Amino acid sequence: MQKGLSLSITAIAAAELGRQAAFAGTPGAMYLDLLEDTCGEGWLHIQLQPGQHNGIPVARTDGITLYAPVEQLSLLQGLRLNYYGDLSGGGFLISPPEGSESCPCGAGFRSLKRQ
Repeated sequence: MQKGLSLSITAIAAAELGRQAAFAGTPGAMYLDLLEDTCGEGWLHIQLQPGQHNGIPVARTDGITLYAPVEQLSLLQGLRLNYYGDLSGGGFLISPPEGSESCPCGAGFRSLKRQ
């Protein structure tokens, strides 16, 4: 795992990541990628996929290892991944790193330094 990276995963997010990874046949391994939003306002949104996808381990908790592209390490610094679920569904939410603001949807952020 990358030393000095402070990406955190809540227990409920780790449980959902573990469930999705097991269902997809890659138990214990999920991949997080940050994608530029198509609306062009500088938002970065998370995309989660089962497996490692040539990423490096960036967080490990409760039986799940989260992998990400090495070139995105600086963007992941201080990020917190959470999960919510209710009768109508659920989804992953992020708390952005310091110096960033959250997207209204809760699944994205943008750096105030990049604007």
